[in-house]
Amino acid sequence: MAASLSLEAVSSEASELPIDAIEVGRIVGAWGIKGAFKVLAHASDPQALFSSKRWYLQAPDGPRRPALPSLLRITQAREQAGMVVASAQEFDDRSAAETLTGARVFVPRSSFPTAGDDEYYWIDLIGLSVVNRDGVGLGTVVDLIDTGVHSVLRVRRPEAPADAPPDAAERLIPFVAAYIDSVELKAKLILVDWGLDY
Repeated sequence: MAASLSLEAVSSEASELPIDAIEVGRIVGAWGIKGAFKVLAHASDPQALFSSKRWYLQAPDGPRRPALPSLLRITQAREQAGMVVASAQEFDDRSAAETLTGARVFVPRSSFPTAGDDEYYWIDLIGLSVVNRDGVGLGTVVDLIDTGVHSVLRVRRPEAPADAPPDAAERLIPFVAAYIDSVELKAKLILVDWGLDY
């Protein structure tokens, strides 16, 4: 059965990712017979997927493949068995939904729910400079690790050679109140209680 809106119409409506697009998950298959699909969210809390009704897609290897629409208009999204199950206006049968398998899902950062006090999105921490109480620069946040108990900042040392492996080039700093004095997003700075020899 053909989708209610042609893929050509979807492609012409929005062929480019928004400038603030953030990858939030990956479509892993169809769900049921009415065009729903399963999304494996990158975060343990998939609120970014629920907060936007417009999801942008890219093929796993980057550029959009011809059969893959660049935009989905989401009509429903819910958590189910550790994944997000969603439906879109553009798909109304299982065969059509299966064509989405492997697609990377992006939403605009501007559509994320507002974080609470002392809560931060990982994407907002990446790229921030980390400085200790003595004013010594420890490096730049390149990623975070989720240990299940708390997050850990992966901070690339400023003196590390470009070709140094991560274990030699990075510091790992637990993102907990005991070590994080403040996060200043506008100043792009994280102040920590952390020594050079830790």
